[in-house]
Order: sequence, then structure tokens, then C-alpha cells
Amino acid sequence: MPLPKLVVPEYELELPSTKETIKYRPFLVKEEKLLLTAMQLGEEKDMMNAVKTIIKNCTNLKTKVESLSTFDIEYVFLRIRSKSVGEVSKVLITCPDDNETQVEVEIDLESIEVSYPEGHTNKIELTDNIGIVMNYPSLDMFIKMNFTGEDISVENMFELTLSCMGQIWEGEEVFDCRSYTKKELNEFIENLKSDQFQKIQEFFTTMPKLEHEIEVENPETNVTSKVKLEGLGSFFA
Repeated sequence: MPLPKLVVPEYELELPSTKETIKYRPFLVKEEKLLLTAMQLGEEKDMMNAVKTIIKNCTNLKTKVESLSTFDIEYVFLRIRSKSVGEVSKVLITCPDDNETQVEVEIDLESIEVSYPEGHTNKIELTDNIGIVMNYPSLDMFIKMNFTGEDISVENMFELTLSCMGQIWEGEEVFDCRSYTKKELNEFIENLKSDQFQKIQEFFTTMPKLEHEIEVENPETNVTSKVKLEGLGSFFA
């Protein structure tokens, strides 16, 4: 006779970028094995590919995982992980007052949310009647461009901008960027003034992200400091 099958619970969450409600389940042993193998290899690309595969397997997403923004992917994976191996994660934090002493801190993963910086928008006004609607970059694009948010080359920013252009408007007329060649979009960007291009750069540097602030007490100095954790990797040992 066939072996019994265990019932796997399902949960719901809201995608941060689109507010779409999706269902997800905890990852199983086969998916955990994939994740552990990627962690042992230690390569960022292997880790991200494992994360994407787990999201594909554990959700009912109707869109391709590759098309999701980085903060969508991080948020979804964090929720899957918390239901799979525990809602509390222990991480080592380096105390900022001496930048040396490490303290183990417990973090409630269910309390981690995506932070939306004040004033951030994907609708950028270039002039009084001309503007651009930006799409959030996919995780694949982030990996390809090695975009960290701290050390961004002009070339990388330019390529990232071209890949994320969604629409351009002039008054009431809207131009879908998918209908234009890379050369045409390139010419549009090259004809921007420096301060106009700076507005696009601010879109990338102020994008929503996983963020959580904690207090850490240094046992060596008795100094209590606030530490801001950002990005998926910050919430795991």
C-alpha cells in the first residue's frame, strides 16, 4: 500500500510591489537540501538561484520569479523560511561602538517588513510636461550588473536605467518603452541634463528594501547602539 502523505499548510502574503495576494507553503526537505548546497558553495549566484527555485516551488505565483523585484523576492523568501525552520533567527551582530565585539541577537522574522523611503516614487518628472515611469529591476539584472547600491559605476547605472524604463510621457501622450529600440532609448537618456539623470539615480538608491532596526549592547563596553539590518543576508547567521 502507498505511504501516507503529510499535509503541508498554506499561508498568504501580499507582494510589496504590486499588493497582489499569493499563497505559499514552507519549503520541504528537498528544497532545504538545495539551499544548504548553495550555502556550502558560498557563491552569491548559486544562492540566488536556489532562492528563486524555492519560490517557484513554494508559491502559486502567476508571474515569473525572474521578473520580480529584488525586494519582492527577499520578502517572499523570508516568509517561506520563517514558516519552514522557525520564526526566530539568531544572527551575530558586530557592535558599532568598537566595530569588533560580536553579539548574538534573536530576530523575529515575522516582524521584518519592506521599508519604503519617504518621497520614493517610480514616476519621475523630468520637465513640466515630460516624465518617465520606471520599473523595478529584477534580481537577475542586479546579479548581472553587480549592482550593490553602494558602489555603482556610471556604465552600470546607465545599463540598469535602460533595462528598467517602462513608459515615457509627454503631456497626455504615453510612449511604451517596449516599442522602442535600445538605441532610441539610449539617445533619450543621453539627452537628459545632469540633474534630470540624478533623479533617475535617486529612484534606484531609494528603492524599497528589507529593513529592521535593533538595539545591541556591547558586553565589553556596556554601550548600547542601534543597528540597522538591510537585505535578506542580514537576517541569517
